[in-house]
Amino acid sequence: MSKNPIVNSFAASAYIILLVLMMNLGGKMAEDGDSLIAPIAAISLFTLSAAVMGYLFCFQPIQLYLDGKKKQGIKLFLNTVEIFGGITVLILLLTFLRVFS
Repeated sequence: MSKNPIVNSFAASAYIILLVLMMNLGGKMAEDGDSLIAPIAAISLFTLSAAVMGYLFCFQPIQLYLDGKKKQGIKLFLNTVEIFGGITVLILLLTFLRVFS
């Protein structure tokens, strides 16, 4: 991805927002919630999300680490997690304060 933890964190947040929008739309379009396809789709989405988040959070830090830039790789990973955590806390606060309801 990027060597900028802010870009990585916002890319992860954008991916989550896109998934939620698609799930919301898909839920409105689905008529039969008891089909076999729903659990298959849920597990597939979970697996895809793990892969995408792994890429967004880990690819560049591992590259840096393997290139001998261990401190820089660890710092990038921790900064990305820290910024993403801040975004998550902000979203939770907005939810609890009912800003968007």
